[in-house]
Amino acid sequence: MKFLILSDIHGSAQCLQTAIDSFADQCDAIILCGDYLNHGPRNPLPEGWDTKKTAEILNAHKEKILCVRGNCDSEVDQMMLDFPCLNAYTTLAVPAQGELRRIFIHHGHLYTREDLKKWLPPKTIVISGHTHVTVMEEEDGIFYFNPGSISLPKCSDGKTCGILEITAQTIQIELYSIENKLIRSIKL
Repeated sequence: MKFLILSDIHGSAQCLQTAIDSFADQCDAIILCGDYLNHGPRNPLPEGWDTKKTAEILNAHKEKILCVRGNCDSEVDQMMLDFPCLNAYTTLAVPAQGELRRIFIHHGHLYTREDLKKWLPPKTIVISGHTHVTVMEEEDGIFYFNPGSISLPKCSDGKTCGILEITAQTIQIELYSIENKLIRSIKL
Protein backbone atom coordinates (compact mmCIF):
# COMPACT_ATOMS: atom_id res chain seq x y z
CA MET A 1 0.00 0.00 0.00
CA LYS A 2 1.26 3.44 -0.90
CA PHE A 3 0.20 6.61 0.96
CA LEU A 4 0.72 10.24 -0.07
CA ILE A 5 1.22 12.30 3.10
CA LEU A 6 0.34 16.01 3.07
CA SER A 7 0.23 18.52 5.89
CA ASP A 8 -0.38 22.17 6.53
CA ILE A 9 -2.03 23.11 3.24
CA HIS A 10 -3.42 26.32 4.78
CA GLY A 11 -5.72 27.05 1.83
CA SER A 12 -3.06 27.03 -0.89
CA ALA A 13 -4.93 25.53 -3.84
CA GLN A 14 -1.88 26.09 -6.02
CA CYS A 15 0.51 24.07 -3.82
CA LEU A 16 -2.12 21.39 -3.19
CA GLN A 17 -2.75 20.98 -6.91
CA THR A 18 1.00 20.68 -7.57
CA ALA A 19 1.36 17.93 -4.95
CA ILE A 20 -1.77 16.10 -6.15
CA ASP A 21 -0.62 16.26 -9.78
CA SER A 22 2.83 14.97 -8.79
CA PHE A 23 1.74 12.01 -6.65
CA ALA A 24 -1.97 11.19 -6.27
CA ASP A 25 -2.28 8.85 -9.25
CA GLN A 26 0.50 6.60 -7.95
CA CYS A 27 -0.89 6.33 -4.39
CA ASP A 28 -3.65 4.18 -2.92
CA ALA A 29 -4.60 6.67 -0.20
CA ILE A 30 -3.87 10.21 0.96
CA ILE A 31 -3.05 10.98 4.59
CA LEU A 32 -3.80 14.58 5.58
CA CYS A 33 -2.27 15.81 8.83
CA GLY A 34 -4.48 18.86 9.31
CA ASP A 35 -4.67 22.59 8.63
CA TYR A 36 -6.58 22.38 5.36
CA LEU A 37 -8.26 25.69 4.55
CA ASN A 38 -7.32 28.43 6.99
CA HIS A 39 -3.88 30.03 7.16
CA GLY A 40 -4.08 30.81 10.88
CA PRO A 41 -3.39 34.11 12.65
CA ARG A 42 0.40 33.59 12.91
CA ASN A 43 0.95 32.69 9.24
CA PRO A 44 0.98 34.88 6.14
CA LEU A 45 -1.37 34.10 3.29
CA PRO A 46 0.29 31.29 1.32
CA GLU A 47 0.95 31.46 -2.37
CA GLY A 48 -2.17 30.51 -4.34
CA TRP A 49 -4.48 30.93 -1.32
CA ASP A 50 -8.02 29.99 -2.37
CA THR A 51 -10.03 28.12 0.24
CA LYS A 52 -12.94 27.25 -2.06
CA LYS A 53 -10.63 25.79 -4.69
CA THR A 54 -8.64 23.95 -2.00
CA ALA A 55 -11.87 22.37 -0.75
CA GLU A 56 -12.84 21.40 -4.32
CA ILE A 57 -9.49 19.70 -4.91
CA LEU A 58 -9.67 17.80 -1.61
CA ASN A 59 -13.31 16.80 -2.17
CA ALA A 60 -12.41 15.39 -5.59
CA HIS A 61 -10.16 12.89 -3.77
CA LYS A 62 -12.40 12.19 -0.77
CA GLU A 63 -12.57 8.44 -1.38
CA LYS A 64 -8.79 8.20 -0.83
CA ILE A 65 -8.47 10.53 2.19
CA LEU A 66 -7.57 9.60 5.78
CA CYS A 67 -7.23 12.68 7.95
CA VAL A 68 -7.10 14.44 11.30
CA ARG A 69 -7.97 17.88 12.61
CA GLY A 70 -5.29 20.55 12.80
CA ASN A 71 -5.17 23.51 15.14
CA CYS A 72 -6.44 25.81 12.34
CA ASP A 73 -9.37 23.55 11.40
CA SER A 74 -12.90 24.16 12.70
CA GLU A 75 -16.51 23.19 12.23
CA VAL A 76 -16.89 25.69 9.40
CA ASP A 77 -14.12 23.85 7.51
CA GLN A 78 -16.08 20.62 7.92
CA MET A 79 -19.00 22.35 6.21
CA MET A 80 -16.78 22.82 3.12
CA LEU A 81 -15.25 19.33 3.09
CA ASP A 82 -17.06 16.15 2.02
CA PHE A 83 -15.10 13.85 4.34
CA PRO A 84 -14.81 13.80 8.15
CA CYS A 85 -11.89 15.98 9.19
CA LEU A 86 -12.39 16.85 12.87
CA ASN A 87 -10.89 13.85 14.72
CA ALA A 88 -7.82 14.60 16.82
CA TYR A 89 -6.09 11.39 15.67
CA THR A 90 -6.57 8.19 13.74
CA THR A 91 -4.72 4.89 13.70
CA LEU A 92 -4.09 2.19 11.14
CA ALA A 93 -2.79 -1.34 11.51
CA VAL A 94 -1.09 -2.70 8.42
CA PRO A 95 0.68 -6.01 7.80
CA ALA A 96 4.40 -5.60 7.18
CA GLN A 97 7.49 -7.67 7.87
CA GLY A 98 5.44 -10.56 9.27
CA GLU A 99 3.51 -8.54 11.86
CA LEU A 100 0.90 -5.83 12.21
CA ARG A 101 2.48 -2.40 12.31
CA ARG A 102 0.60 0.48 13.88
CA ILE A 103 0.48 3.92 12.27
CA PHE A 104 -0.63 6.78 14.52
CA ILE A 105 -1.66 9.98 12.70
CA HIS A 106 -2.21 13.31 14.46
CA HIS A 107 -1.63 16.97 13.69
CA GLY A 108 1.08 17.45 16.29
CA HIS A 109 -0.27 20.16 18.58
CA LEU A 110 -2.06 18.04 21.21
CA TYR A 111 0.16 15.05 22.05
CA THR A 112 3.79 15.12 23.13
CA ARG A 113 6.36 12.45 22.42
CA GLU A 114 6.14 11.49 26.11
CA ASP A 115 2.38 10.89 25.70
CA LEU A 116 2.94 8.83 22.58
CA LYS A 117 5.70 6.73 24.20
CA LYS A 118 3.29 5.82 27.04
CA TRP A 119 0.41 4.96 24.69
CA LEU A 120 2.01 3.33 21.67
CA PRO A 121 3.85 0.04 21.26
CA PRO A 122 7.39 -0.14 19.86
CA LYS A 123 7.67 -0.08 16.05
CA THR A 124 4.76 2.36 15.73
CA ILE A 125 5.08 4.93 12.96
CA VAL A 126 3.87 8.35 14.12
CA ILE A 127 2.88 10.78 11.37
CA SER A 128 2.24 14.42 12.22
CA GLY A 129 2.44 17.95 10.87
CA HIS A 130 1.93 21.28 12.67
CA THR A 131 5.53 22.53 12.90
CA HIS A 132 6.04 22.96 9.13
CA VAL A 133 9.47 21.36 9.75
CA THR A 134 10.39 17.99 8.28
CA VAL A 135 11.27 15.14 10.65
CA MET A 136 12.41 11.57 9.91
CA GLU A 137 13.78 9.98 13.08
CA GLU A 138 13.48 7.06 15.47
CA GLU A 139 13.38 7.54 19.22
CA ASP A 140 12.83 4.83 21.84
CA GLY A 141 11.52 2.34 19.27
CA ILE A 142 8.99 4.72 17.66
CA PHE A 143 9.56 6.27 14.24
CA TYR A 144 8.45 9.89 13.80
CA PHE A 145 7.68 11.42 10.40
CA ASN A 146 6.62 14.98 9.70
CA PRO A 147 6.34 15.79 5.98
CA GLY A 148 6.66 19.54 6.61
CA SER A 149 4.26 21.93 4.89
CA ILE A 150 3.23 21.98 1.26
CA SER A 151 2.57 25.73 1.41
CA LEU A 152 4.36 27.49 4.29
CA PRO A 153 7.63 25.67 5.03
CA LYS A 154 9.69 26.63 8.07
CA CYS A 155 12.79 24.61 7.16
CA SER A 156 15.36 24.53 4.39
CA ASP A 157 13.71 21.51 2.68
CA GLY A 158 11.09 23.84 1.17
CA LYS A 159 7.54 22.85 0.25
CA THR A 160 7.40 19.12 0.98
CA CYS A 161 5.24 16.03 1.28
CA GLY A 162 5.83 12.36 1.98
CA ILE A 163 5.29 8.90 0.61
CA LEU A 164 4.82 5.89 2.90
CA GLU A 165 5.01 2.57 1.08
CA ILE A 166 4.26 -0.64 2.92
CA THR A 167 4.69 -4.09 1.43
CA ALA A 168 4.79 -7.50 3.09
CA GLN A 169 8.59 -7.23 3.27
CA THR A 170 9.42 -3.52 3.58
CA ILE A 171 8.37 -0.17 4.94
CA GLN A 172 9.81 2.84 3.16
CA ILE A 173 9.26 6.51 3.95
CA GLU A 174 10.33 9.17 1.49
CA LEU A 175 10.37 12.95 1.69
CA TYR A 176 9.77 14.80 -1.57
CA SER A 177 9.41 18.34 -2.80
CA ILE A 178 5.85 18.93 -3.99
CA GLU A 179 7.25 18.88 -7.53
CA ASN A 180 8.34 15.20 -7.08
CA LYS A 181 12.04 15.67 -6.28
CA LEU A 182 13.29 13.09 -3.76
CA ILE A 183 14.93 14.72 -0.73
CA ARG A 184 15.42 11.83 1.73
CA SER A 185 14.41 8.19 2.03
CA ILE A 186 14.57 5.60 4.80
CA LYS A 187 13.67 1.91 5.07
CA LEU A 188 12.41 0.72 8.43
